[in-house]
Amino acid sequence: IFIDSNLQKNRFRRDPDGCTIWGKPAESLETQRGTRLLVSGYWGKARHVNYLGDWLVALSFGLCAGFGSLIPYFYPFWFALLLILRERRDERWCARKYGADWDRYKERVPSRIIPGIY
Repeated sequence: IFIDSNLQKNRFRRDPDGCTIWGKPAESLETQRGTRLLVSGYWGKARHVNYLGDWLVALSFGLCAGFGSLIPYFYPFWFALLLILRERRDERWCARKYGADWDRYKERVPSRIIPGIY
């Protein structure tokens, strides 16, 4: 998820009009700044979906150790907190950068990190 979501975003940035995601032309929202916000693929599922992929990697390290101790889960717990704080910082930054267009984007993509949950 982490790698593929970032690849989707990069392909869209390189060629927004010719980009396809999951076999369909990429969809986007035009902003008043003249830029586009991607709403296709992973980016149509959550606004910071790349953080989900990052966290799942961290969780997998703990899962490899089983459930006999909480110690292996310290890292994924700490990393989840870090990513939530980073996501909130990014939200503030994007709200300042895009203004009302960011509100439109949030309506189109309501989930922050985990599609349908958060």
